[in-house]
Amino acid sequence: MAGKPVHVEIPARDATRASAFWSSLFGWELQAFEGAPSPYLMTRFSDESGGAIYEDPSAQGMRVYFDVDDIEAGASKVRELGGEAGDRMPVPTMGWFAHCTDPSGNEFGLWQTDPSASM
Repeated sequence: MAGKPVHVEIPARDATRASAFWSSLFGWELQAFEGAPSPYLMTRFSDESGGAIYEDPSAQGMRVYFDVDDIEAGASKVRELGGEAGDRMPVPTMGWFAHCTDPSGNEFGLWQTDPSASM
């Protein structure tokens, strides 16, 4: 369903400390995502949604990713409405994402599931 929140990223200055906090708070089981350039610890909320904690000392605030049927059309619509959208980027065998900003400066992401996505 287009527009449904499907993924939440939580940046942290210390990913180990943050993962201890969130897993203790909600009982999340976190697993390292293989192939990520830096620690990226993922959890599932349901069959269709999940989240991740990653280390980034400069990032502030969580980023929510919203489902779209077509990543290119979604990014184009963001730009048409006065927001900013980066180029699509693959998560091999899973799908595509694009980082975006609304006209007020709020960061969010778009996500298109596509098992054929590749580098």
